[in-house]
Amino acid sequence: MTTLITGGSKCRKSRFAEDFLANYRGRKIYIATMQPFGDEAKITIQKHLRHRSGKGFETIEKYTDIHELKLPENSAVLLECVGNLCANEMFFSKEIFMPSKKIINGIRSISEQVSELVIVTNQVGSDGIRYAEGTAAYIAEMGRINSGISQFADNVIECVYGIPIVIKGELPC
Repeated sequence: MTTLITGGSKCRKSRFAEDFLANYRGRKIYIATMQPFGDEAKITIQKHLRHRSGKGFETIEKYTDIHELKLPENSAVLLECVGNLCANEMFFSKEIFMPSKKIINGIRSISEQVSELVIVTNQVGSDGIRYAEGTAAYIAEMGRINSGISQFADNVIECVYGIPIVIKGELPC
C-alpha cells in the first residue's frame, strides 16, 4: 500500500504520517531527506526525531539517489520528504537538474519492495506568486513529482490545519 500525504507548511502532515504507521507490526524505516544545513534545519530535524521517538522507526539518511535503496520486503517505510529530496537533487547533485522522473521511479521502486510506503510531500505553487527561474523550476518539478506519485499511490491525503482530507483511497481504520 502506498500513501501520499501532502499539505502546506506546518499543517501536521509529518505527525499524521507517523501516526498512519503507528499500528504497523513489523520493521519500520524512516527515510530522512533533510540535509542539516543551518540552524533552522537542525531544529526541524531535532523536532522530527522527538516526535518519532519511541515509535519504532529505524532512520536512514538518504538525501539523493533513493533509487539505490534496497529495503526489507515486509517493512513499512516513511519517506520524509519529497520537497527536500527534490531540492537536493536539483541544487546539490552534480548529475541532474530536473529530477522528476528519477524521483518518481525511485519512489515506485521503494513501493514495490515494501509492504507499506507513506510519502510526505509539500503543496507548493498554489499561491499564484511569480518566482525567480530556479524557484519556478523547483515548483514545476514538485508538481510533476506529486502528480506522478499520485497516479500509482493507493491513497492521497491532504492535511489542512491538521485535518486529513482524502483525495484518493481511504484513511486507515
